[in-house]
Amino acid sequence: MSKKLSVDEKREREQQVVSKMIDLYCRKKHKTKGKMCPDCQVLKDYAELRISKCPFMETKTFCSNCKVHCYKPQMREKIREVMRFSGPRMIFHYPIMAVSHLIESNKEKKKLEQNK
Repeated sequence: MSKKLSVDEKREREQQVVSKMIDLYCRKKHKTKGKMCPDCQVLKDYAELRISKCPFMETKTFCSNCKVHCYKPQMREKIREVMRFSGPRMIFHYPIMAVSHLIESNKEKKKLEQNK
């Protein structure tokens, strides 16, 4: 039985997942070590800001499952690129986080499909 997370816990978890994905992307694509490149840092800061201001956090799990996309088009495309690259690699770098994210995301998608 899984514990129901508070809104703040959900925000924190989503920020952690996005942060790890951007970190991984930057390390692998931009060959950074220790410090993120300026472009990825801007994306990370932007994503964290959007997550911190999300009015739907109580009823949704992750941004990818949201009907309202609050990212500017350019940033949305950048975060999609990061997700496409980092998503499959997360299992090797952050296995517990990756499996947990996958389970929660699939649960939310099924719930959204049932409510249609």
